[in-house]
Amino acid sequence: VSMSLKSKAIVEKLFSVADVKINGNRPWDIRVHHEKFYGRVIGQGAFGLGESYMDGWWDVELLDEFFNKIVAAELSEKVRVNTGILVNYLKGKIFNIQKSHAFYIGKHHYDIGNDLYEAMLGKGLTYTCGYWKDAATLEEAQEAKLDLICKKLKLKKGQKVLDVGSGWGSFIQFAAERYGVSCVGISVSQEQVEYANKISKNLPVETRLQDYRDITEKFDHVVSLGMFEHVGYKNYRAYMEKINSLLKDNGLFLLHTIGRNVSAVVLDPWIAKYIFPNSMLPSIKQIAESIEGLFVMEDLHNFGAYYDTTLMHWYRNFDAHWDSLRDKYGDRFYRMWKYYLLASAGAFRARKNQLWQIVLSKKGMSGGYTSIR
Repeated sequence: VSMSLKSKAIVEKLFSVADVKINGNRPWDIRVHHEKFYGRVIGQGAFGLGESYMDGWWDVELLDEFFNKIVAAELSEKVRVNTGILVNYLKGKIFNIQKSHAFYIGKHHYDIGNDLYEAMLGKGLTYTCGYWKDAATLEEAQEAKLDLICKKLKLKKGQKVLDVGSGWGSFIQFAAERYGVSCVGISVSQEQVEYANKISKNLPVETRLQDYRDITEKFDHVVSLGMFEHVGYKNYRAYMEKINSLLKDNGLFLLHTIGRNVSAVVLDPWIAKYIFPNSMLPSIKQIAESIEGLFVMEDLHNFGAYYDTTLMHWYRNFDAHWDSLRDKYGDRFYRMWKYYLLASAGAFRARKNQLWQIVLSKKGMSGGYTSIR
């Protein structure tokens, strides 16, 4: 009993640093339903917090705001490293898991069901951050983002574009329709490839189930939206060398990726187990080292704050459609997915995670590059 009281006192003190009360009455205060919750958080840190939420051990009215507070207070740095997290860290250090498991993420995350993603992402199935500068709806924000990318690449009719990690094909469809380019998209998800090819109408686009390391053609431009997070820091340099070899000398490469403020070699252990296995977020330092001698950084645009808005829209869509999804996915999945979306929104709100669009050229654009916002 004394041990559990001790754990409770530690967790209460920890949360109070973030202005979160146990069983308080504000929308970001958590309600604990199971006494073993405290020991689990002390022993397992962020992983225990996530799993105990999935198990229904605690609830909170505004999960996103709870996360905004605890992420801003840097609580994860204050919880002692437990052995499981250490094992994950060592795995990241020792093994190059991204190389051998490239297609695993496709099966684990992107193949779970197009019905889920259609409900959550809405028209176009664009699973990356929207651009909310002048947008009022999710659809407008996604279209604005796709258009922004086309303008940043300075697309011209007849050019050939490669999309590395092209998802359900929203970018290649948009670029072909609006800018008259031909596109090749690649994905490691069978479901995405089938879907993208089915909706490509009579456009000059094709989507392949292929690893980026196996492409051999040359392209006028290359784009990669939300795929770099799956590459792994051991492969950043090889990735950039490969993209460099696929790009024509005067072409541009646009990298759109979530990033973190501090270099790391592992992802949050809960995210790694339940959402994105074998993934990690790069830092600016890691990206900069990977492009040295290969690319000139022409432009860096951070609109990470827009990911908070995007994720909140995805969550509201998911929640609104849950009745039609419940029988297939089950209530534990609901809590897992809600936790994933709202914890992510909170992390972006606290500015712990960023979203970067980086425009790279091989030798520097003659006369310079004009930034587009």
